[in-house]
Amino acid sequence: MSDTSSPVSTLQGRAIALLWRTLAGRRPHTLWRLAHMAGPLVYRFSQREREVTEINLAEVFPEHNEAARRRLARESLVHSTATMLELGFAWMARPERVEAAIREIHGRELLDEARAEGRGVIVLAPHFGNWEVLNFWLSSHFPFTAMYEPPKIAELDPVIRQGRERMGAKLVPTNPRGVAALLKALKRSEAVGILPDQEPNWGSGVFAPFYHRLAYTATLLPKLVARTDARVVTGVARRLPRGGFAIHFLAADERVYAADDETSATGVNACVEGAIALDPAQYQWEYKRYRKVIEQQQGHPDHKSFRLY
Repeated sequence: MSDTSSPVSTLQGRAIALLWRTLAGRRPHTLWRLAHMAGPLVYRFSQREREVTEINLAEVFPEHNEAARRRLARESLVHSTATMLELGFAWMARPERVEAAIREIHGRELLDEARAEGRGVIVLAPHFGNWEVLNFWLSSHFPFTAMYEPPKIAELDPVIRQGRERMGAKLVPTNPRGVAALLKALKRSEAVGILPDQEPNWGSGVFAPFYHRLAYTATLLPKLVARTDARVVTGVARRLPRGGFAIHFLAADERVYAADDETSATGVNACVEGAIALDPAQYQWEYKRYRKVIEQQQGHPDHKSFRLY
């Protein structure tokens, strides 16, 4: 494969990798303080992230007044900034330092019981808190497989791949070969990770409710469950106020086990909502979760909230 990276992309990738390596030596509490300083700047100057976050919050929390939603949007972008600053720590800091930063574990028995029964575990890992810390913990304690799509900046691929695999995680491609690898891992009573809140390509999902609106949701989960009898749990790494993280495993909504794709997808979205309820500010609201609904509509929607989509 020929290298198509541009000089600008190469320099950008090197600069980002250098930043991660530099920040890897900082404590999570220090990174959290840096996020508190940088987050307001992100809110002020990153128009796209600010506006999409506020649009999503207006849709999912219509009962909140505008001032409350703006406060939540500012808090959310501080957490998103913290996640970016913490990537070097999660991927490059000494393993014992990352392990020590995980202060609490909730619901581990859900994984242990499933494996004791000879069942695999599907971990639904939404974009909440720091999902790279969750990957670190899972791959440190269980045989763990997750799908991986290389980043747009090619120079970052080896950095990210090495960071995610360093504790033993197996990364597989986001294609049928990768799905086959997930099935094999589940049949070996291992754990696999799925991102439940990314919109799939057309033909790989169904519309199911996410809060008060339909969102295009992947149908991979019912296919894995039907062929493996795996247990499903939601997993997140919640950021603690004084630094460090709490890992939470939550029992899945029972609808995820339905054979019907729409019912299962509804259960998946309910799982994401359950994770968000732990601390709504820690969810990555700047993702365009309802984009496929808008694509399906003819012309531009009348509702001003969706003009940016």
